[in-house]
Amino acid sequence: MAEQSLKRQLKVLTIPVFIEMALVMLLGAVDTVMLSRYSDNSVAAVGLDNQLISLVFLVYQFFSMGAAILCAQYIGAGLRKRLVQVVGMALMVNLVLGLAVSALLYVYAGPLLHLMGLRPELMDDGLVYLRLTGALSFFQALSLTFSASLRSADKVVYPMVVTGIVNVLNILGNYALIFGHWGCPQLGVEGAAIATAASRAVAMVLLAVIHFRKHIPRFPLAYFRPMPWQEFRNLLFIGIPAMSENISYCLSQVVVTFFINQISNEALAARTYCANMIMFVYLFCLSITQGGDILVGHLVGQRRHQAAYVLGNYFFRWSMIITLSGSAVLALTGGRILSFFSDNPEIIAMGVWVLIVDWFLEIGRTANIFAVGTLRATGDAVYPVIIGIIFNWTIAVGLSYVIGIPLGYGLVGMWVAFALDENIRGIILMRRWRSGIWRDKGFVN
Repeated sequence: MAEQSLKRQLKVLTIPVFIEMALVMLLGAVDTVMLSRYSDNSVAAVGLDNQLISLVFLVYQFFSMGAAILCAQYIGAGLRKRLVQVVGMALMVNLVLGLAVSALLYVYAGPLLHLMGLRPELMDDGLVYLRLTGALSFFQALSLTFSASLRSADKVVYPMVVTGIVNVLNILGNYALIFGHWGCPQLGVEGAAIATAASRAVAMVLLAVIHFRKHIPRFPLAYFRPMPWQEFRNLLFIGIPAMSENISYCLSQVVVTFFINQISNEALAARTYCANMIMFVYLFCLSITQGGDILVGHLVGQRRHQAAYVLGNYFFRWSMIITLSGSAVLALTGGRILSFFSDNPEIIAMGVWVLIVDWFLEIGRTANIFAVGTLRATGDAVYPVIIGIIFNWTIAVGLSYVIGIPLGYGLVGMWVAFALDENIRGIILMRRWRSGIWRDKGFVN
């Protein structure tokens, strides 16, 4: 009965998380789809910008990810005061961090894009998009923390509803401001940036209101006098490895995007189109892992390690089956989908081969998403960082450069290197999960 109850809970958590994450991905993909009606160059510029924005969002997840894991374990152990302390500190730090990073992005947008080697003909579009979305990115820092806190308490429906509202606002804003409808000026890339940044601001306000009304109504000062430094250290113990692993991966992708930019504008556009399509393939894996990790955290907090292990294996199997099925469908239909975005035959041809290679990549990516997230939920946060840094930079960056540029295999050759990176890391991290070393890594004594 207990096993069936956990599976039902997993379903209840996964469905809203799945919808929310689909909508989050759609928020970024909408800009790509609507700008593709504007020009391929605008898509290439925004695609490169979004590599930097994604990196920034991973920095913001530093404390929110740590807070979510600790909250899940504290809820499982019934430690309400420690829950409030952790969320309060995460919000405070992310506000300060978000404001500082947003200011840096606005001031140094030009030098950053030059450093990434953005081509001169793409610079105007890239600059305006990065400045607008970057300067207001602090809203996302707070949104991530509110959302993580709500999810850890099984209140996953609220972030889903907020993301749905925000997507509608973003689509309407893009329609009005990119193309100049409803009496608005035709702003192109600038219009997409304004709509996206405004939508994220609305999301933060809505999540804050819901968080205070439905989860933690207040943060008593008595809980923070004296400052609960042990909780802060726990946040750092989870947050630093989580951030380091994600930042290593995202930085490696920034470097890879720099290499792709050296190949051609067509390669950069093809990469952007394919990346937006592929996101929806591993969406189920991301969502069931996030939902499952909440339950794993609760079980670890209750010291029910065998139940956590059985549950983890259950949602990993389903992740692999559904992800590979979706990837196969995308590989078979990729040409027709790409022709909707672009009429450039070179972009379409590159994209088709990328989607075929990506089926093999998704085997490793599914294992990595599961193992990294679930090991982190148990408190075993450092090991995935070490493995990630080693292979991100030796294979995903080093080998992809050699295959793609000196050997001349271009974007498709680079995707082969990415597949090797994901699969090797996946094998190593799954062995770690199955070893059971994580059973002694929890934060509840």
